[in-house]
Amino acid sequence: MSVIYQTTGLVQTTDSQRRNVGVFKNCWNAFQEWRKWERLRRDLCSLSDQELEDIGITYGEIDYVASNRNTDPRGIRSAG
Repeated sequence: MSVIYQTTGLVQTTDSQRRNVGVFKNCWNAFQEWRKWERLRRDLCSLSDQELEDIGITYGEIDYVASNRNTDPRGIRSAG
């Protein structure tokens, strides 16, 4: 009986450890994404009005562009 109990306890510990590792990985990935967002935002904010115009965005669009890196910023402008 004790062998079965010890094995069951070991399995529960392993599952718990996997869950903890998964939570840590999710937090780490979120932190890395935030760092990419912040770096892009900082770089865009350092550009002049003319440089931003050259790449097709304005200061008001910087946060959107940084948050949606896979989206073409020219698609967010209204016609007119």
